[in-house]
This record gives sequence, structure tokens and C-alpha cells, in this order.
Amino acid sequence: MRTLLTFYLTEKKMATAELVVQENDVNLTSDIVKDYIKQLRAIDTYDTYDGWSEAKIIDPVVLTKERKQKIPVIGDPEEITIARLKAYYNSLATLIEKKTGLMAAPMINVTHEGFGRALIMVGRLIVVDKVLRDTHRFGFSSLEDLCEKSDKAIEKALGLIEKYNNAATD
Repeated sequence: MRTLLTFYLTEKKMATAELVVQENDVNLTSDIVKDYIKQLRAIDTYDTYDGWSEAKIIDPVVLTKERKQKIPVIGDPEEITIARLKAYYNSLATLIEKKTGLMAAPMINVTHEGFGRALIMVGRLIVVDKVLRDTHRFGFSSLEDLCEKSDKAIEKALGLIEKYNNAATD
């Protein structure tokens, strides 16, 4: 019950906070942002995001220096932050799957202290392997940064799938 209440209260705070992402941001039309918003809507069990614009939904993922400074590093990462982290890697896996036609499965393990690892597997091939540190402050400096880092990870994954196709299709 505590985690659901935490999610609700965190989202209520975001409803009143000043938004960093503008409604006319060109990156809102990118594949990764569109899919990420779908994933975020999927984890919204209380319909908190009903009536929210896409910019408002994706806004908590953009962490400016000021926002990062306000996030405490001591203690466990918030459940909503872990949910956003998982939604991001689910989005990456979905886009890899769309581009290759092969099933991509994300696997994320995060300790209560905020350390862990995120993997995306295609067949028997690990195409994304990211060590997670400081997940308390998971986010991107801008939507452009999110798109660039995601495109880079997807391109690297596609290159690995092409190079080791037997492992990916097995």
C-alpha cells in the first residue's frame, strides 16, 4: 500500500511542479519518447495521467541540475523511479524488437540501495548491458539526450544482432 501511495503523491507533486519539457518539443515525436510514454501510461494504475499531455508525462524523466540536487541519495530509490527505469528499458527492447523482428527481453535487477544491472537479450545474445549506479537520480538532462543515448544503444544492439545473428536467432 505504501508504494501505491508514494506513486500517487509523487505524481501529484509533478502535477503542480514547473515543467521542463515544452509541449512543442520536437523530440516528443521520436520513436523512443512515444514508446516510453506508452510504457509510463501502462504503469499508471490509478489513471493519474488521464488528461495529461505527453510533455507532462515524460517531464519527470528530464532531470535538470536543480532537480538532481533535490533528490536525496541516502535511502532507497523511490518506487516510481524504479518503475520509470524499467519502463525505459522496456521501451528500448520494444524498439529493438520492432526493428529486427526478433523478440527482445529486458532483464533488470536493482538492489534496494540503487545499484544493479540492466540487460536486453535477443535470443541468447545480450545486446544491451548497462551497469546501474545512482538509480535514485535516473533520468536524462533533456529529451534530446534521451533520444541520443537511446538511438546509440539501439544502433549498437542492431550491430551486435547483425554480427552475431546465429546467437540472436537461436
